[in-house]
Amino acid sequence: MTTTLDTPLTTTGPAERRAPGLVADTWNVMLRELKPMLREPASVLFAMVQPLVFLALFTPLLPDVGDGSALQWFVPGIIAMTALMGASMTGSNLSMEINSGSHERLLVSPLSRTSLLVGRSMKEIVPMLAQAALIVAVVTPFGFDLHLAHVLLGAVVLALFSVGVGALSFALALVSKGQDWLFWTVQQTLIFPLLLLAGVLLPVDDGAPGWLRLLADLNPLGYIVEAERALFAGTFPVGTVAQGAIAAAAVAALGLVVGLRTMRKAD
Repeated sequence: MTTTLDTPLTTTGPAERRAPGLVADTWNVMLRELKPMLREPASVLFAMVQPLVFLALFTPLLPDVGDGSALQWFVPGIIAMTALMGASMTGSNLSMEINSGSHERLLVSPLSRTSLLVGRSMKEIVPMLAQAALIVAVVTPFGFDLHLAHVLLGAVVLALFSVGVGALSFALALVSKGQDWLFWTVQQTLIFPLLLLAGVLLPVDDGAPGWLRLLADLNPLGYIVEAERALFAGTFPVGTVAQGAIAAAAVAALGLVVGLRTMRKAD
């Protein structure tokens, strides 16, 4: 696992920043978090193993949907799964920094805590986009119809979602300070129910029990996956896309609010 402990970060100015200083600090933090990935791009490829295995094993079992292939239905869900799993694990880097004392040194630096959280959360957009592009590149020769403009819009929705999940992951790492087992227990306990209730692997149809449909209706990832499937199919149902965008924005807002409150209380 790659960490960011030795990556230097320079900044100047008071801890509480005005808008231009906050933007610069956030940008510096994001670049700091991205440097290990840029030095080891193979880490992005390694993270692709699981989604590609899912595509290889599940796609032949799925029937064609409507006028499109099974890939047209399955790929958007796999990309959403990749975004969720990648962003949800980023708090592990913060846990390592906490254990080493690196995070405490950053807390007493001139950087504002807002920039520390927002910069780290925005970093999740880059690997998400890289992995989405790789998945689309792999499946396009096998019958996947690429609608580039719609896919780019879907990437924007997933970017919002990744920021929110990344912020929640960092908040969980802060709350789990000194107890790494707690971080991994909560992360692993939540991630697979969220994926299954979102219908990523199998649709949650009308034949499902009422309690299961209720949980699926409360899962924001389900609305995001439905919006992604509509966009990747080259369509633009306004209601479906709007629900997905609102769900992603809600996750981003919740993550940033919870993360900022947790960061400001950190000692």
